[in-house]
Amino acid sequence: MASTRRRWLAGCGAAAWCLAAAPAWAQFVELIERTKPSILIVGTYKATNSPRFNLRGTGFVVGDGNLAITNAHVLPTSGEPSDGADLVVQVRRGRELQMRTVTVLEIDRLRDLALLRFSGDPAPALALADSDAVKEGQTIAYTGFPIGGALGFSPVTHRGMVSSITPIVLPAANDQRLSARSIRSARDGSFDIFQLDGTAYPGNSGGPVFDPASGAVIAVINMVYVRGTRESALSQPSGITYAIPANFIVPLLQRHQGQPR
Repeated sequence: MASTRRRWLAGCGAAAWCLAAAPAWAQFVELIERTKPSILIVGTYKATNSPRFNLRGTGFVVGDGNLAITNAHVLPTSGEPSDGADLVVQVRRGRELQMRTVTVLEIDRLRDLALLRFSGDPAPALALADSDAVKEGQTIAYTGFPIGGALGFSPVTHRGMVSSITPIVLPAANDQRLSARSIRSARDGSFDIFQLDGTAYPGNSGGPVFDPASGAVIAVINMVYVRGTRESALSQPSGITYAIPANFIVPLLQRHQGQPR
């Protein structure tokens, strides 16, 4: 890591902006390393299946170290065919991945969030930032497992910015184009979400969006627009990603943190 940093600084020459960027670069490298143990692989497991583990999305550790946040749509639904597989998370311990059983504590369908409790020793929890303070143009980073683990089970981190803060209920050209979900969301109350200019993929769903300076989570990756099939996501990503503000996580934690494990 030190030699990489020296080569990077050598390439900068005497440019003032490069010298100013050096501390930020080193801080970001350290932040990625510190964040990795808090990033979870969310999926299902059954010993007789092939493959035995099926990745469904990303999650991250919050609260007391045994609580995790992911998207509600990452979890199996009652309408899905069941083969008896268990919902699990995989927790990183150094180079080793440990599989943990999971209890679903609460699901917020409207905001596509789910709070889980996983078994075993606690993992490092990520801090939550005040997402009401987020501004358009703000630099962000996000971590997850793109394309459902096709790139491996090592967390992948990307950078981007908040390109827009927009209501989740978008106006339709006429009432015939309003979906049942849009009508229900409008009735229950619209809320703002973050549109990001970074390209995320289906496996990133449920992963944290964080402030690169502090490492605090400002949002949860929620919707990824992909053209065509899963395979085309690599060659033709749309680049449109949405995230749910982190302040919606707080009520979930308040209702369940401190309960017996």
